[in-house]
Amino acid sequence: MYPEEIVIPMKEELTENGFQEMLTAADVEKTLGEEGTALVVINSVCGCSAGTARPGVLMAVHNSSKKPKHLTTSFAGFDVEAVRKIREHLLPYPPSSPSIALFKDGQLVHFIERHNIEGRSAQMIAENLIGAFDQYCN
Repeated sequence: MYPEEIVIPMKEELTENGFQEMLTAADVEKTLGEEGTALVVINSVCGCSAGTARPGVLMAVHNSSKKPKHLTTSFAGFDVEAVRKIREHLLPYPPSSPSIALFKDGQLVHFIERHNIEGRSAQMIAENLIGAFDQYCN
C-alpha cells in the first residue's frame, strides 16, 4: 500500500471536485447497481498518466453539457478492496491504473485504459470523455 501522505493530495484533486470515494466492495456494488451512469476513476500515483488523467477527467466534467449521474473514484494500491471489485466489473480488460470507466445501468460502456492515457494531454482525455458523456449520459 502507498503511504497516506502521498495518496491523500491525489485523492483530494477529485474528491474536492465532487467525486465520491468508493472504499469498499459494497460501495462499488451499490453505486454500479443503481440506474443511470457512473464515471469511475481508478486513481493512481503514476506521475505521467495520473498527472493528465485527473485534470482530463475534471475538464470533461466541468465542460460537458451532459454529465454522469455518479462521479466516483477509488485509488489503486490504497483502496484495495474497492479497486479489486471495480476490476471485476471491467473484465475482460486487464488491471490498469490509472483508468477511467463509464458505466450505464451497471454495464461498462466506455473505458480508457492506462495505455490510452499515457502520452495524451488532459485536453485529449477530456474530449474522449465528453464524447462518451454525449453518447451515454442524459
